[in-house]
Amino acid sequence: MNTLADSELRERVLQLAALQEPCQLCPRRCLVHRGERRGHCNQPPGLQIAAVCAHRGEEPALSGHNGAGTVFVVGCTMSCRFCQNHQISQPGRHQDPRWSCSPEQLARQMIELQQAGCHNIEWVSPTQHLPALVQALRLARIEGLRLPLVFNCNGYQRPEVLSLLDGVVDIYLPDVKYADPALASRLSATVDYVEVNRLALAEMKRQVGQLQLDPDGVAWRGLLVRHLVLPGQLDNTRRVLGWIAAELGRDTWVSLMSQYYPAHCAVGDSTGLGRRLTAREHHRALQALERAGLDSGWVQERATGTAFCPDFTHSDPFEARS
Repeated sequence: MNTLADSELRERVLQLAALQEPCQLCPRRCLVHRGERRGHCNQPPGLQIAAVCAHRGEEPALSGHNGAGTVFVVGCTMSCRFCQNHQISQPGRHQDPRWSCSPEQLARQMIELQQAGCHNIEWVSPTQHLPALVQALRLARIEGLRLPLVFNCNGYQRPEVLSLLDGVVDIYLPDVKYADPALASRLSATVDYVEVNRLALAEMKRQVGQLQLDPDGVAWRGLLVRHLVLPGQLDNTRRVLGWIAAELGRDTWVSLMSQYYPAHCAVGDSTGLGRRLTAREHHRALQALERAGLDSGWVQERATGTAFCPDFTHSDPFEARS
């Protein structure tokens, strides 16, 4: 758990707030005043939270026995055609008024997650609302919150903003989606993803190091990298895993995810995303992981069941690797 003094946390809130007006919290640096018009994330200046729950579908080191204390933040800094959380990440003009939340309200909810036995507090896609989130964390710490903080993100982050989270975040859980800028542009409208993502992960590793587990196998600090295998994109997966091994180290903990199903704009899509992974693709992804020498982490079984879960979780189990 982070140990920053309250005065330092308060200063970080102020520094992050200065980056929100005009907004430059993410690499797009829209420079909009969000009270007047929306940037790429389409979010107002006020905090928007879609759900707060004990999440038992994350990697075992995060969910443990009692679940991760997950906070689903509204909006996203990317535009993935296949987004499986698109109802809250890409909400369009008609946003649910029930999503509005004050830092004080969220602080109370995070305390309740701790009381329920959750192993951590996990912010999902938090970048666009960071000032209010860190303020909520500060208020919760004052009231006795002692859980590690997990920063679950798409990996598209400004290192300058991440530096303001040094000592705030305990566990980074970023995606590494792409190794090819053209693919990132075509599937996620983010042409600079690869360059930005690699700089961001280097900063994350600098801050927290490799993943550390307690005697019960629950993470308390470190970096855990996720990669979602996309249908027809095995070369991308091989290149992503090779980069992780070469640049972050073969001792990097990796979660190889095979839960892909056609969602959002991928339904009936002409880019080849309109289907699940085949058994052969899943097997080849596992081979790529082995060839990269990445032995620490989890492998998700190939998804074959229901394509949508109303609470935005997946139920596919993760298998531990030695």
